Amino acid sequence: MVVDRKGIKMALFQISNEKITIQVDSLGAELKSLKSVEQGREYMWHADPAYWKRTSPVLFPFVGGLKGGVYRTKDKEYPMGQHGFARDMEFQLKSQVASEIWFRLESNEETLAKYPYPFVLEIGYELSGCTVVVKWRVKNPAQETMYFAIGGHPAFLCPLDPGRKQTDYQIVFAGKEQVVSSCIEDGLINGRMKTYPLQNGSLPVTTHLFDGDALVIEHHQAQSVALAGPDGKPYLTVEFDAPLFGIWSPPGKNAPFICIEPWYGRCDSVDFSGELKERAWEQELLAGAEFAAEYKITIA
Repeated sequence: MVVDRKGIKMALFQISNEKITIQVDSLGAELKSLKSVEQGREYMWHADPAYWKRTSPVLFPFVGGLKGGVYRTKDKEYPMGQHGFARDMEFQLKSQVASEIWFRLESNEETLAKYPYPFVLEIGYELSGCTVVVKWRVKNPAQETMYFAIGGHPAFLCPLDPGRKQTDYQIVFAGKEQVVSSCIEDGLINGRMKTYPLQNGSLPVTTHLFDGDALVIEHHQAQSVALAGPDGKPYLTVEFDAPLFGIWSPPGKNAPFICIEPWYGRCDSVDFSGELKERAWEQELLAGAEFAAEYKITIA
């Protein structure tokens, strides 16, 4: 269906199975809603701009910020905002069936002026029981190697239940004794590390947990992260194969959501001065090749 928000017409698509219903906006191919069919309960953040105006943007062709707001490639310097541009572009519907939907974005004159690599980006959502499988495909139609990053930024309600506080909740890294986060300063990795000890695999959500911005957890430290209520039982789990991920809620806002973000790429370090292909975790895609990845969101 087509919806009109603040005078801008955008298409909102819905698919369902016996357990869950999702809605996806064609603007950014962004997941906007994940509801339990039985309970009618919403799990996604509703993009209140008082806290954060997005719900689950796709980060492409950059994840995070760039030192000085610029990057270098092909003997030229280009300005680029945080997280790239795909999240703010209109995708085309590629296909839709009862339990799966795909969107497509292709490079054009506008994108090539700020990112000089032809690309095809396809975003898919497949439902399986209580799980949404989020799928990414990046295709390189050019005759040269392409460099890019891609990541998810889904925001989930926390607290989930009325009358609860975020500090009643926990972040669960099943089977882990600790996680080590790279620290961020002014949007860049500053070279320091912080260790978070876990109790039975859980990290309490404290008032000041995100004062230093996102937790950036690198080097495959975990492939499953869950949000759990006061009883310690996970109500939502994100599973992924990504080499790193972020956990974020806006610093100092007491925002009622937490993001769990699988990444193939990240922000620059404070001392980075290299080219695009030298960025940490940057993805390399040969001429005519395709990159594919996915992550899963499961509700309890």
